[in-house]
Amino acid sequence: MSFYVARRLPIASNKVEKMILQQYFTATLLVALPLAAQGQKELIIPFTNPSFEDIPKQGQPPSGWTTVNMSDESPPDVQPGWFEVMLPANHGSTYLGLVARDNETWEAVSQRLARPLEANQCYEFTADLCRSEVHMSVSKSSNQMTNFKTPIKLRVWGGNGFSDRAEMLYETPLVVNTRWLQHTIRLTPKKNNYTFLVLEAYYKTPTLFPYNGNLLVDNLSPIKQIPCNPDPMIAAKRPTPRPVGTLTARGNTDTQRTRVPSVTPLRAEPPVAEAPKSEPKIERRNLKQGTTIRLDKVYFDTNKHDIKSECEGSLQELASFLTRNPDVVVEVGGHTNNRAAEAFANKLSTERAKSVADWLVAQGVPTERVQFKGYGKTMPIVPNDTEENLKKNQRVEIKILKIN
Repeated sequence: MSFYVARRLPIASNKVEKMILQQYFTATLLVALPLAAQGQKELIIPFTNPSFEDIPKQGQPPSGWTTVNMSDESPPDVQPGWFEVMLPANHGSTYLGLVARDNETWEAVSQRLARPLEANQCYEFTADLCRSEVHMSVSKSSNQMTNFKTPIKLRVWGGNGFSDRAEMLYETPLVVNTRWLQHTIRLTPKKNNYTFLVLEAYYKTPTLFPYNGNLLVDNLSPIKQIPCNPDPMIAAKRPTPRPVGTLTARGNTDTQRTRVPSVTPLRAEPPVAEAPKSEPKIERRNLKQGTTIRLDKVYFDTNKHDIKSECEGSLQELASFLTRNPDVVVEVGGHTNNRAAEAFANKLSTERAKSVADWLVAQGVPTERVQFKGYGKTMPIVPNDTEENLKKNQRVEIKILKIN
């Protein structure tokens, strides 16, 4: 089989082509091998050129990807370097640049999958997404040079052809962040099996009028099949069971009376007590770029990211401040203590930060003024050595990114 694939591959003429051909060969081999031989329990579907590596170019999709044509408009771009987009790639050297325009056109790319997504099965992959603060191009409605900086979103479609949008499988929130953040994209086809995936830029929904915006995409992980029922937010896998009373790596003795199974619910954080309903008043005179405001009165149930009703009074003070000060741009940062595994902590902290950001936007704060990021357990403010300190590290903070 390996000889047959090698005979069919064209000769690579440069480093980019060699890398893409190597990815293609690896993807083909992974799909062809039996899952048991790979030692995997889940199904893995790799992308071809998942990092969108190519020579930066305007109006041409990255190698391994096909433009989804919907008009006479130009195709997507390989960035950076075009339209004054200069953000470095988060992985490799280049990434995919997509736009939505004020003439009701938007850009998309597609790829044939190594094996189909099956109906009523669940899958997920991750993508690094970002928005450039500068994307200069000509507005189709005014014919004037315009900054395509308004946030847009990514939609993922399943189909059975390069331009087939048979079923929308996922859409992200508006991508307001101007630095790379990882998004987890979950897919559950309902109508059919799909052999193609379309990645499409699109506007805020609902919207009355189309507008100009940009979206940057990098570093796709392979698609993996996941269980449809268990919630990955409240389960963590330990490598092997350990008997009662053994000493852990952290020096704590396991006091449970039964053996620990290989997969067990993880209580990642301690519950926190009731909090007062409002934060101290935020004073502009005390703030400058880089200032961090800690929201001590905003907290979450263990392993949850939903905004609690008793915390809305505290958030309202922040929303009022942002409404009174339209020049202020903030980042909502989510943090956890060290009781969670790293991947769990990163995901939970990001979803908590996003919940606060979405709540502020729902109160009328423009999306371009609220970014969010999850820092996981990487930035404790006190040692994780007592229950009280664990609660303090389980927090949300506001950083001032811009203030005149």
